[in-house]
Amino acid sequence: MTYGGTCATYVSELPYHRAELEHRRMPPVIGRDELIRRVGRAGTPDAMFSTLAAQLRRVVPYDAAVWRATDPETGMMTSPILAENIEERSCAVYWRYELFAERINLFRDLVQAPDPVAGLWESTDGHPDRSPLYTGFLAPRGVHDELRAVLRVDGRPHGYVSLFRLNGRNAFGTGERRFVQDLATPVARTLRSYAKQGPEPTTGGGPLGTGLLLFDADGSLISVNDDARHYLDEMPDGPTIPTALGIPVPLWVHGTAMRARAIAEERESGTARIRLRSRTGRWLVCHATCLRGADGSLGPAAVVVERAPVSEVTPLIVQAYELSRRELEVTRCVARGLSTGRIAEELHLSPHTVRDHIKAVFEKLGVSSRGELVGKLFTEYHDSLGAAG
Repeated sequence: MTYGGTCATYVSELPYHRAELEHRRMPPVIGRDELIRRVGRAGTPDAMFSTLAAQLRRVVPYDAAVWRATDPETGMMTSPILAENIEERSCAVYWRYELFAERINLFRDLVQAPDPVAGLWESTDGHPDRSPLYTGFLAPRGVHDELRAVLRVDGRPHGYVSLFRLNGRNAFGTGERRFVQDLATPVARTLRSYAKQGPEPTTGGGPLGTGLLLFDADGSLISVNDDARHYLDEMPDGPTIPTALGIPVPLWVHGTAMRARAIAEERESGTARIRLRSRTGRWLVCHATCLRGADGSLGPAAVVVERAPVSEVTPLIVQAYELSRRELEVTRCVARGLSTGRIAEELHLSPHTVRDHIKAVFEKLGVSSRGELVGKLFTEYHDSLGAAG
């Protein structure tokens, strides 16, 4: 696997004048609670990332950053992605190092770590050259330190953050790391909540077929079918990878192909699968696998894009409404049409307890009947599902 890409300037424009670089020594402009309140008022994930970036850089100054939403089941980056002062092509090269070379502060490890935030300089005791990402990618671009954060809630990752400081700046300090750590769960909860937003009304059903894209070993797009072109047109704005076919590929689609190859090379485990929203809020699923030749050698990575079935979307909706495990069990029984008595028998609860759970679920979802509940979770988010249903 190669790590293509040029050593073009990593940070295209510094957001600070030199006099402002010591801003972190001044009292924070706003505190944690106020920052979280402002983030919570953002109407979309994109607006939330923009708001968080604008506020955080006043407390924890940085020169460049990448903010990524992730699929909470696979931990893979999905939409939206906000790149600040970073060349879009560099984002893909960075992620290749993450999948194929890096050993320090891997995002997959931070997901499980007691502290989901780590600085490269601090983690290596001042020897960042232990990191392949640093020696091969960050240092040539003038980056002095990186602070990584996993935005997680209930053990699931909903976002990854990379903050960078250039040479001439101090490394990220312990206090700054802890400040970001205190934000991780509230911000993750806000990201999770956006799954409650229903799709916009549309006149057309959009593509219903299966989109297929093939990527070679270097991550270059070599083939694409017409359905995939339609799905790419539906994709939200974000960093893209230019291709020889003249089709810009969103970073999260390209990342799915790279993850599939990493799994095939036994550098990663799990599945290469993400869910994301189209421009109209319609749910899509993107999954990939690496093909093999007759001799067993690895071939192209095949990426499939299609409309997400109900079974893929409902877990995200349930998590967004923060249903407890027991409330989810009761909700599943309600969706099957079981009476209160039958639910009580099946879950070994009293009818009174079942009614209490149903009432709590009604309040969380803002509904007043079982029919509304089923419609809210299994119908409202799936307009014109067609074959994907």
